[in-house]
Amino acid sequence: MPTTLYDHDGHQCLMFTDLCDRGGEAVQANQFLVIDGDTGAIIDPGGNLAYNDLYLGMTRHFQPQALSAIIASHADPDIIASLDRWTTATQAPIYISTVWERFVPHFCKPGKTLDRIIGIPDPGMRIRIGRSDLLALPAHFLHAEGNFQFWDPVSKILFSGDLGVSMLPGKLAGQPVTSLAKVYPSMERFHQRYMVSNKVLRLWADMVSTLPIEMIVPQHGAPLAGAAVGEFIAWVRDLPCGIDLMGPANYRVPA
Repeated sequence: MPTTLYDHDGHQCLMFTDLCDRGGEAVQANQFLVIDGDTGAIIDPGGNLAYNDLYLGMTRHFQPQALSAIIASHADPDIIASLDRWTTATQAPIYISTVWERFVPHFCKPGKTLDRIIGIPDPGMRIRIGRSDLLALPAHFLHAEGNFQFWDPVSKILFSGDLGVSMLPGKLAGQPVTSLAKVYPSMERFHQRYMVSNKVLRLWADMVSTLPIEMIVPQHGAPLAGAAVGEFIAWVRDLPCGIDLMGPANYRVPA
């Protein structure tokens, strides 16, 4: 069963946390369904492990042909490897960074993405879903070269992709946390490895600080809510990561 993150006046945000649980073989990953009236969008639909249950979850709210958008933060397999099946089951356009729009057809049979891909330009854009828009916010190099996060102004939820990740099992990932201290031990090493540099984190922190954010919901692990939202933004603003931590010892010919 999905976790309901928001539900008011026909607008819902649902999170699926345990569709990829296969005895620890695959990384835990969240998938998201944003519903508005009789349509909606799937954010980061995941790979084939998640497809069947996510598809069934969607059909409980509207029919596949009413899906407004398939949205991907970037092009990793745990984000969009199921694309071939979604292009068969629906007619929804696929939104992804212009950096990746010529790469994602490799997930599909020839011709299935023809005229279906809408490239998100580097500055971002608005994506219409029912009565409201999702805002694609630039999050380049956090961690992918072409990377976007998606802010829902109705629920005030920021779907943050790989930023804000805590490496937790699916059952725990469905429980929002209100104190960063509770998940910090499962966050630090991931962010130091997958985020490119502190410079980019500071630029991101400056941008999102201008938005009213009730919840930061990553693609892996638990949502951050309440005080944890501000604590996380403050933490990453000062976090050395990626190339900040690289030196000659990391680039040596193996013995």
